Amino acid sequence: MKWLDELKWDDKGLIPVIAQEVGSNDVLMFAWMNREALAKTAELGRAVYFSRSRGKLWFKGEESGHVQTVHEIRMDCDSDVLLLKVTQQGYEPGIACHTGRHSCFFSLYRDAKTGGPQGGAWTVTEPVLKDPESIYK
Repeated sequence: MKWLDELKWDDKGLIPVIAQEVGSNDVLMFAWMNREALAKTAELGRAVYFSRSRGKLWFKGEESGHVQTVHEIRMDCDSDVLLLKVTQQGYEPGIACHTGRHSCFFSLYRDAKTGGPQGGAWTVTEPVLKDPESIYK
């Protein structure tokens, strides 16, 4: 598949992927794909990632039911990052994060005194929508 050759894969044969929700444009998560995962994603119209910790394909939602339907696959200007435009399925509102939140990007850095990088803290900005214990068995 020639289109796969146009991407710049890292030395492990992976490419970083950002999943963004259609409509809200919320950034839901960051993951990795190998060639097989990307080909499967294009074929099935659902997100398939490569789990580096497990060393295998990870069909998003295979355990949780929180499937991502893929509407667009976009390549960045350097051909080394992908953006998936997705609809998050399986719960309303959609849960993309294994912590039971809508987005994996739920911690915001804040420095109340100066607004700068010194002495701040991370603040959780999104609630847990569903207890992860009930999602993953």
